Order: sequence, then C-alpha cells, then structure tokens
Amino acid sequence: MNQIDDRKSWMSLLAKAPAIRLTALWAAFDAKPAFDWLRAPEVGGAMVRGRMGGTGGAFNLGEMTVTRCSLRLTDGAENGVIGHAYVQGRDKTKAEIAALVDALMQTPSANAVKSAVLEPLLTEGKAAKTDRAAKAAATKVEFFTMVRGED
Repeated sequence: MNQIDDRKSWMSLLAKAPAIRLTALWAAFDAKPAFDWLRAPEVGGAMVRGRMGGTGGAFNLGEMTVTRCSLRLTDGAENGVIGHAYVQGRDKTKAEIAALVDALMQTPSANAVKSAVLEPLLTEGKAAKTDRAAKAAATKVEFFTMVRGED
C-alpha cells in the first residue's frame, strides 16, 4: 500500500470514528503538538451523491453537514507538517483531533499515533461491523420456489 492509500485509510477511519471514542483515545495520547490554524474548524454543507443499486446513474441525494479544518504543526521535527480533516456533523473538537492525527501520521511520531489512536479505532470498527453483520444475518429470510412438476 502506498502513502496516499495509507493516508486515505487513516483519514476515512478518523472521519467515521465515534467522536467520544476518538476524544478519549486522544486524551490518553501523551504527545500533544503545538500548531497554528491554517483554517480553523468551520461548519458547512456538502452534496451527497448516490446511485441506485450501486451501478445506476449518479444523482444528488441531498446535503449533509460537515466540519473541516487545516493546521500546521509548529514544534520540533514536525515543524511545518500540515494536517487536514473533514468530519460529518458540527463537531469542531473531532475535526481538530482528526487534523492533528493526520499531521502526526506524516511525522516520525506516526507509529506511536497509530498504536495509541488508529489501531484501537480500527479494531473497534471491525468488531462493530461484524456485530452488525451478525444481527442482519439473524433476520435473513430464505425464499425458494418448489418445482411443481408440470414441465
């Protein structure tokens, strides 16, 4: 996996993470860097597009609220590294934490951030997905047609 794919993965994980859990993991992380805002957290809207059946023509489904921000780290070896975040909803704190994690993942601190924040989120996300799949499987109905023998 190349660096761009890796960054897409961790930014997706941060955007989808529950805000309470992300905040708790970040609070437990010991190395909080100094930073300057390039774009302070701001709330806006984004158009969501959809497809019927995943293959049909794209259409505008509607708008959703997003919060975005960008920052630049200002201390140590990480000086000048930029982090970005887009998160669903109006949670400015979650956007700030996501941008800080994005920036730190581009520094020598990446392994520490990965083990303290990203890996727990990934593990919990997989467990939640498995749980949802099991609940959905429990409601599955098998339909079948019996041949009447009138060929």
